Amino acid sequence: IKSSRICAAFSGMAKSRRATPVKGKSMKKSGNGIVGFVMLLICAFIWGTSFVAQGTGMDHMGPFTFQSVRSFLGGAVLIPFILITKLIRKKNWTYEKESKKKRLRTLFVGVGCGSVLCLASCLQQFGINAGTDSGKAGFITAMYILIVPIFGLFMKKRVRPVMWVSIALGIVGLYFLCIHGAFTVMPSDALIMLCSVVFAVHIIMIDRFVPGLDGVKVSCIQFFTSATLSGICMFIFEEPKLSQLTSGWFSLFYAGVMSCGIAYTLQILGQQRTEPAVASLVMSLESVFAVLGTIGYSMIIGEPDFPTAREWVGCALMFAAIVLSQLPVERWHAAVRRRA
Repeated sequence: IKSSRICAAFSGMAKSRRATPVKGKSMKKSGNGIVGFVMLLICAFIWGTSFVAQGTGMDHMGPFTFQSVRSFLGGAVLIPFILITKLIRKKNWTYEKESKKKRLRTLFVGVGCGSVLCLASCLQQFGINAGTDSGKAGFITAMYILIVPIFGLFMKKRVRPVMWVSIALGIVGLYFLCIHGAFTVMPSDALIMLCSVVFAVHIIMIDRFVPGLDGVKVSCIQFFTSATLSGICMFIFEEPKLSQLTSGWFSLFYAGVMSCGIAYTLQILGQQRTEPAVASLVMSLESVFAVLGTIGYSMIIGEPDFPTAREWVGCALMFAAIVLSQLPVERWHAAVRRRA
């Protein structure tokens, strides 16, 4: 699997990007910000390493079949966690039954986020099938790291000046990482561009509507919604067979349990404590981890596939963007001004 294919996977075959404060926006300003950052970093790592599983899974089945089954596994693996958590809370006398209004809100938000996620993934898949190069698809889809803060401006969300610098660094890094030839615009690119916008909407939706809800339950409902919608497309456009699932069982297991069940849930919980612009930038590191994961996989199978110098520069710029976004530059600047 070449790094360009990895960047394509990054563009959205397994994606959905997201948010959820438990006690309002004050959570994001507390010390839990570090915890949220680590959660999103682990999330990006799992997504990046799962692209190998996605690539091998596509060798056995169609994209709608893969997405439907993996989404179903992602939702199913969270059910025991939800039930066990409920029992523990009852035992510790900390369980409070949710109101009907809150249960309905959780259902509607989960269904809405799952529908948007499914739409974004389908748009990306159609764009690639229509002729957009996989590396370019990854780069265009990654533009949600710029679209999210722009949307935030319309919602009166202030974006720190250093974040704009970090976003610019991230975009340049993604260009070096994903684009390996001349950048030409094709009609199919419009679908990928729309896909990027939909992913940005998904992030904003979670940041806007999930606060105060159980992030794990929202994640679970989101997966089952995506599985249902993808399943409908699966039966319309593909011919799924049991033999396809058995031959690609490991890819489905890893992408379903790790990428969906664990990573997407970490994403929602991590965004409870992180601003949308920062979260989208951290999650875009999955493209870097995808390249690093490909190196490990290629060495395991005895066919080393090392990144080029251009791709290493892209990785370095991406990491620099993340580090810069976490530095308290404004605080340092204010301290210097006070001393002056």
